[in-house]
Amino acid sequence: MQKRALGRQGIIASQLGLGCMGMSEFYGVANDSESLALLDEALELGVNFWDTADMYGPYKNELLISKALKGKRDKITLATKFGIVRTGENFANRSLNGNPTYVQTACEASLKRLETDYIDLYYLHRKDPATAIEETVGAMSRLVEQGKIRGIGLSEVSAATLRKAHAVHPISALQTEYSLWSRDPEDEILATCKELGIAFVPYSPLGRGFLTGQIKKFDDFAPDDYRRFSPRFQGDNFQKNLELVKYIEIMAGIKNCTASQVALAWVMLKGDNIFPIPGTKKLKYLKENIGSINITFTEDELLLIDERFNKEAISGTRYPEAMMGSLNA
Repeated sequence: MQKRALGRQGIIASQLGLGCMGMSEFYGVANDSESLALLDEALELGVNFWDTADMYGPYKNELLISKALKGKRDKITLATKFGIVRTGENFANRSLNGNPTYVQTACEASLKRLETDYIDLYYLHRKDPATAIEETVGAMSRLVEQGKIRGIGLSEVSAATLRKAHAVHPISALQTEYSLWSRDPEDEILATCKELGIAFVPYSPLGRGFLTGQIKKFDDFAPDDYRRFSPRFQGDNFQKNLELVKYIEIMAGIKNCTASQVALAWVMLKGDNIFPIPGTKKLKYLKENIGSINITFTEDELLLIDERFNKEAISGTRYPEAMMGSLNA
């Protein structure tokens, strides 16, 4: 497992990270003891780049991570996020807040929950349409000055917004969904990140588990699983997308590996500044994901994969319609 510079602000992270969201919400029943054991093993295996957010739970995931940090904080490159505010019954209502005053309050609350003096990478989870990105990033830059965060990250913003933010304070990382079936970052984002020296952090690099080949029918999802409400997993979209996974499985047979390793390796081979953060709750899948760092492709193999998974081949939007407006903001 290689450690690489994440951006240009002195942050070093494992080339493959770990998305921790599913340990606390959205993907079935949580088991904190199993998750803590997984986090310990991840660190032993060299995966030290951990990703959480205040809205996961909400708050539960940061509290879980705080337990795993004890006695090893200096070994972890810790990323968390703010900006999505959840309220109401079962925290079902969501709003966006990038107000400078809230930036400071949210960071201090995360530091307290995580029981740490600093956050390595602090993301704006989604851009607040009511607040100029320059104002939000300006407030985040003051957190850097205070020593509370080491680097600034943005999530799901456009290339134009990224440039505006970077002009205020150097951005260390941009996090956006990117995988074989979510390829929008290839339009502008990947090139912009490379030009500006910004790390690109793909979340859901395994298509929320779909690209692993393990999901065969809609009923595989638990009643409270987020994917039941995602258009790509519903009706005809599900079946059309399932047909595409066959091509990954064919390539996996050629490479003598698993479908998930093919999908992850494809993402990592798109650039040295790319740090995918696949999420998992199982040690078996953690080790499988790590194995993807050894997979390579010929130019012809990459061309075949790219052709099969072009944008037009994917059925359904990434999120329900109500949530699509906050993407690529």
